Amino acid sequence: MHIDDSVLVFSTDSGRITQPKEQKSLPQGDGIVRIKRETKGRKGKGVMTIHGLLLDEKSLKVLAKELKKSVGCGGAVKDGIIEIQGDKRDLIKAFLEKKGHTVKLAGG
Repeated sequence: MHIDDSVLVFSTDSGRITQPKEQKSLPQGDGIVRIKRETKGRKGKGVMTIHGLLLDEKSLKVLAKELKKSVGCGGAVKDGIIEIQGDKRDLIKAFLEKKGHTVKLAGG
């Protein structure tokens, strides 16, 4: 059995070794936030997805919470994309533009 040195957590020479946590890099993009209406895979229910926000996970969740409160409906953050229930594109666009983002409506 071969033990890889990159996963070493204890050494008899120096004792316990703490591994550094992975630093997640910010997503890359063109700086334009896109609001897209999706129904595929959602049993016909419309969901607005917000792509292109160049924020880390924590900031994205805070923004999603403010957005849900402002628009008055539910939603979630999944894989760096904010999902908002219902067809509230105009309200979402106004909210994000007020926050200083460049926004485009994409898709149907």
